[in-house]
Amino acid sequence: MSQSLSNIVVHLVFSTKDRRPLLRDEERGELHAYITGTLKKLDSPLIEINSVRDHIHILFAQSKNHAPAKIVGEIKSASSGWIKGKHLWYQGFEWQTGYGEFSVSPMHVDPVREYIRSQPEHHAREDFKTEYRRFCEKNGKPVDERYVWD
Repeated sequence: MSQSLSNIVVHLVFSTKDRRPLLRDEERGELHAYITGTLKKLDSPLIEINSVRDHIHILFAQSKNHAPAKIVGEIKSASSGWIKGKHLWYQGFEWQTGYGEFSVSPMHVDPVREYIRSQPEHHAREDFKTEYRRFCEKNGKPVDERYVWD
């Protein structure tokens, strides 16, 4: 077969270092646009993105030309550098070391998009740690409390 096809949709979640509530409303839209551009350069088109003060959710179609860890590393590195240059508020900004990356079947893309869109309302009821534990359990990857919260 001479043609290589790929249809891998990824739901990526990671937080700020120590879940510090640093992502301000006034910069989030620009941050989302910057990450969208980074994904475009990596041939991994964005499907949905949203964040709250201490973490971000990104849904994208993963490129067949780049390893998942390379894509995540580039998103985190590039966006961290960009946000540090925005304002003194972000001078010591860091993302957490780890991340959660989960595949999404084509029939579940729309519900995941809606879940990502509703993050502000969702987090009025539930904190990130509770959400992330539940999310990982649901995806068959329970968290190891010794390592997940940096």
